[in-house]
Amino acid sequence: MAERMGFFTDTSVCIGCKACEVACKEWNQIPDDGFVFEATSYDNTGMLGASTWRHVAFIEQSRPVLAGDDEGVDRWLMSSDVCKHCTHAACLDVCPTGALFRTEFDTVVVQADICNGCGYCVPACPYGVIDRREGDGRAWKCTMCYDRQLGGLEPACAKACPTDSIQFGPLDELRERAEERVTRLRADGNEEARLYGESPGDGVGGAGAFFLLLDEPEVYGLPPDPVVTTRDLPAMWRWAGAAALSAAGAVALAFLGPSRGGGRR
Repeated sequence: MAERMGFFTDTSVCIGCKACEVACKEWNQIPDDGFVFEATSYDNTGMLGASTWRHVAFIEQSRPVLAGDDEGVDRWLMSSDVCKHCTHAACLDVCPTGALFRTEFDTVVVQADICNGCGYCVPACPYGVIDRREGDGRAWKCTMCYDRQLGGLEPACAKACPTDSIQFGPLDELRERAEERVTRLRADGNEEARLYGESPGDGVGGAGAFFLLLDEPEVYGLPPDPVVTTRDLPAMWRWAGAAALSAAGAVALAFLGPSRGGGRR
């Protein structure tokens, strides 16, 4: 297998230009989202979905300048969200057709020509990333531009990002770079700077696409402690097997018991 590749999204330098969204749609020929104006911010795509593989969130905050102040100052938090390409990917675990597979770059990709539209992967994702396309029925999500990687090119979103908010490369190198960036931001007074999804010890075994955030994950619409939803499946199957054996034994005893007693007169 080739070296594991990934995304590091540094939200501290995201300017909300949406170049990543446009580049993703153009390269992957993704249909429009319906041109729905949310009327809550400058965000017109709302969330990740079957036709939105990159989503730039606009979060407006009012924060006090000094402790105890009633008046605040507005700031924008902007972040380009994407599929996390989990190490332990529940969507891949539950797919009955093999449409979802792990590539040689350790990314998770949907093969649209094999997907039967069962939708099992949709509730399995702890991040709510994957979805079925209306009118199509099949599941779609970010492929980390698998076709471009095969050609030695970086994904379209990272290529188009004008501030290097989206960085692509070997995952281990990105983690080292991210740690250095967090240390630098905290030294500059950004004490809330933190990494999200970078740890192999988290509930999904570490994400192939991780983030530098400037506030709590919930502010960005991210789960604070994601866990692979198929974590307990092995134990559940063991308990189900034990229950089935117990039931079979009880049925056998029920049939064998009377026959033994009925043989004497």
